Amino acid sequence: MIQLFYSPGTACLAPHFLLEELGLAYELVLVDTSKQQHQTEAYLKLNPKGKIPLLIDKNNAELTLTESAAICLYLAEKYATQATNAHFNPAPGSLQRAQLYQWMMYLSNTLQAELLSYFYPERMSDDTSGAAQVKAHAEERVAQMLTYIETQLSTSDGEFLLGVDISIADLFLFMLCRWTRGMQKPARAYPQLAGYLERLFNRPSIQNSFAQEGISAPYY
Repeated sequence: MIQLFYSPGTACLAPHFLLEELGLAYELVLVDTSKQQHQTEAYLKLNPKGKIPLLIDKNNAELTLTESAAICLYLAEKYATQATNAHFNPAPGSLQRAQLYQWMMYLSNTLQAELLSYFYPERMSDDTSGAAQVKAHAEERVAQMLTYIETQLSTSDGEFLLGVDISIADLFLFMLCRWTRGMQKPARAYPQLAGYLERLFNRPSIQNSFAQEGISAPYY
C-alpha cells in the first residue's frame, strides 16, 4: 500500500495526479494544517520537516519520502511500466530524460520558490510595507517565468512540455499554474498556457484528484 499524506490544494497535488495517472492503489491521509496537525508529535515523527506532502510506500521497505518533485520522480521510476505508461519514465541518458530533469529542476527550484515568496512575503520582511513589496516583486518575476513557459510551449513538438507525451513535469506545472489563479495575470491568461491547462484539467487523473481533495472552482 502507498499512503499520501495531503492537505487539499498544496504541493501534494502533483504526486496525487501521478498516482491516478499510474493507476496505483493508494490511501489518502488528510493532514489538517488549519488544526496544526502537521506539527503534531505523531506527524513530525514521520516527517520532521512538518511539511506536506509525505509519501509512505509500504511496498518498498516502508520507504518514507518528502518533497513533491522527489516523490513524482520516484513514483515514475518505480511504477511507470513499459506496457502502459513508459512516457512517465524516459530512458536514462535519453534526450527526454535530460529535458525532464531540466523542467523539474526549473519548476521546483525557480517557479515554485518564487510562488512561495508571493504567498509568504512576511518571511522576507519585518514590516507590512516591506512584505507588500516582496509580494509585488514576486508576482512580477512569476509573470516573467510564465512568459518563458508560454514560449517553450509554443515551440514544443507536441501538446506537452516534452512533446507529444505527457510527463510528470506537466502534472507539476499544472499544480503551480493553479496557484497563480488569484494573480493579476494568472497562467490561464496566456494563450498557449490556457489551452494547455484546459487539456490537462480534462484528464480523469486531475478530475479525480480534485474531487477526492474536495477542491472546487476556480480550478486554475
